[in-house]
Amino acid sequence: MCNARGVTSEPAPSVDPATGADLVALARVVARQRAEMDRLRDAAATSAVLERAKGALMATTGCSPDAAHEELLQRAKSGNRTLLEECWLTLGSLVPAERQSAEAEAADARRSGTVSWETGPTATGDLVDVLGQVGRDLVGVESAQELAESLLEHLAPEVGAHAVMLYERRHGNGLELIGHAGLGAALAAQWHHVPPLNGIPPVDALVAGEPRWLEDVAKDRRRDLLIGDPPERWRSRAWLPVPGGDAARVALGVLRRPARAFVPRERELLRSVARLCAGRLRAFDAPGEGADDDTAQSVQSVLDAVPGAAILLTPLRAASGEVEDYRIDAATSEAVDVFGRTGREMVGSHMLESYPSVAGEPLWLGYLDALVTGVPFVSEPFAYQDVSEGVPVTATYSVRAAPLGDGLLVTWLRHDPVERQEQRLSDVQRLGNLGWANWNLVTQEITWSPQTFAVLGRDPALGPVPLERMPELVLPQDAAPLAHAIARLVHRARAFDVPFRVQATDGVRHLRIVAEAVTEPDGTAADVHGFMQDLTAQRSAELALVESERAMLLQRGVLQAERALAARLQHALLPLPSTPVLLAGLRIEVAYLPAQSGIHVGGDWFSAIELADDAALFVVGDVAGHGIGAVATMAQLRFTAKGMVSTGSSLTDALARLNRLLLHSRDSRATATMVLARYDPHTHVLTWAQAGHPPPLLVRGGEVRYLGRPGGMLLGASAHPVFESAEIRLEPGDRLLLYTDGLVERTGEGIDAGFGRLADAVRAHERRSGTLEGLLGSMLPEERRDDVCVLDIRMPLDADADT
Repeated sequence: MCNARGVTSEPAPSVDPATGADLVALARVVARQRAEMDRLRDAAATSAVLERAKGALMATTGCSPDAAHEELLQRAKSGNRTLLEECWLTLGSLVPAERQSAEAEAADARRSGTVSWETGPTATGDLVDVLGQVGRDLVGVESAQELAESLLEHLAPEVGAHAVMLYERRHGNGLELIGHAGLGAALAAQWHHVPPLNGIPPVDALVAGEPRWLEDVAKDRRRDLLIGDPPERWRSRAWLPVPGGDAARVALGVLRRPARAFVPRERELLRSVARLCAGRLRAFDAPGEGADDDTAQSVQSVLDAVPGAAILLTPLRAASGEVEDYRIDAATSEAVDVFGRTGREMVGSHMLESYPSVAGEPLWLGYLDALVTGVPFVSEPFAYQDVSEGVPVTATYSVRAAPLGDGLLVTWLRHDPVERQEQRLSDVQRLGNLGWANWNLVTQEITWSPQTFAVLGRDPALGPVPLERMPELVLPQDAAPLAHAIARLVHRARAFDVPFRVQATDGVRHLRIVAEAVTEPDGTAADVHGFMQDLTAQRSAELALVESERAMLLQRGVLQAERALAARLQHALLPLPSTPVLLAGLRIEVAYLPAQSGIHVGGDWFSAIELADDAALFVVGDVAGHGIGAVATMAQLRFTAKGMVSTGSSLTDALARLNRLLLHSRDSRATATMVLARYDPHTHVLTWAQAGHPPPLLVRGGEVRYLGRPGGMLLGASAHPVFESAEIRLEPGDRLLLYTDGLVERTGEGIDAGFGRLADAVRAHERRSGTLEGLLGSMLPEERRDDVCVLDIRMPLDADADT
């Protein structure tokens, strides 16, 4: 227990390797939150009872609310009682004699079993009256044993209690029986000590801070270890934590023979009784009037006036005389415990609550030795890691415990050697590549750190340079700005931050000097201190970044020029119709959308022309890549395909020739996909072939399906490909989509998912407008990575199927 953060001789707090969380810090947060919840619950309960007691006094005496509150405070102080106890006594004293007689008769009826326990409130009156009687009787008890006996006397008629037990938490969450009634000596001895195990209801109630209601003995036996021999002796029982300070340390047990549930009135009564017990139990531990109390008050007065961290400890002993804990009876304002309480907020709490990790440590043993021998104990210096403003800090501490009266005055001291501070300063200068400097303008004394010589590239044997001669060390072109800044600092005390360069053995260094002046009362500079920092690495990085930006701008200009040229070529080679066109009795709509990344111009193209025999030729192709090369290859394939089919070549023969053309072009690695389709308006038959291209999509009578692809591989991939053709007869109202892969492909997604998405989008738009623009808007993302080309071919509904 050392330092203003609750230091112990333990090693540094453990850290969870999985999460990096400081487990001790997390435990402190949880403890503080739980203590605050208990405090708020106690405050709410106290406030309600206080208001009723004030109202009672106002009704009987006619005083004001403030006067009633002050009267209650004076009564509590004179009777050595808590304010809550005094409120219950005040309310209990107002019960009329005839009502007390009626309550006694109701209690007798309950004992005889003629009154049902399931009905809730009975003739005993409301809870305020019952608790008033309990509080009045508890004031007179002097020990935990008497407390248990008094509770049984009241709880037997009210909740049907047959036994009461009081357990107090010991170090390590073990429990000791401090009071009991209705239990029997043998059973009390058997259950006098309870180990800190899970599955023991009083332990669980204290750990959770919530009551445990055990109302089904058969079910409870399978889960918990029940007190009793046999356990069925009490078929229902309740364990409630008794609030005290920041955490409950006493558990109240109420045991009943009948197997029945605790009704809401009984639960509320037991909770209120537990709060009443808290005040009485604290009174057992409170320092008595006399010398000890005077000592604590005197010590607190002294500690209020002194700096540093110190506390006054009073030992709390078991019946055997062994010291089980210490009570904090005084503390300086700089003392802080693990819950964040400071100074007088800690007074009255126990040391193992405020500093739980001290138990069993050398500090604990040293305290005991100081109590026995009367010789002050001084610990060996030890390292402790604390958290200061969220940052782990390791420091060295020593603790001194000196006997004072029957207690101990404990102080602690933090050691922070000058050597450590100097080492830290040296590390900062080295890692930051900077050094400090000081010029005393009155004594002419100059002090530089070793790192300052290293930054300037100056031999330490030459010594430091006076402030006014600093411009002599820099390059000539930087001397004037530095001299001007130094003059303003000396004559006007104007701080400065000036960059400059020096010539060192390893080349030119880019440095920075920051300085300010300490002035005399008349405003003249008396002392100048500052630092110099080497910025060569940063400056080199900046210059490299500038060169990189220049290269990027140049490359961007080249790309923009190429994009503009490719766009003009594409527009000239692939003009887009502004409105749908009619071709061989079919309505044709075309869409071309360039990619929105790279140079934006690719090798997607289309053709839709009328042939000499009134037939129509439809072509959709996609050359791999972007830029001028892709546009040139696209133009070559587009015009060659049109020429071949126009002169009578079959679709498959045209694809085979185009494949040879790619293989023997200047860029023999160029590839392309293509769909060729020839439509006969007389028979309404569409003959088509493909080379590694996505299949056309047919919409007929509300049904959407992809055409089965005939054989055909990517153009430019093989010297001996095989191409096949297929036919389909178009019907009135049919819609056929020819498209490139940019419409369906997405990064990280399979092509089948894209086909499914297109079919769903077409099906949805057919039920609405069915426009190509609406379809593309729903299919394409805001930023396209590839070109998109679509031919939307429709046969009118009134087309003559026999022509």
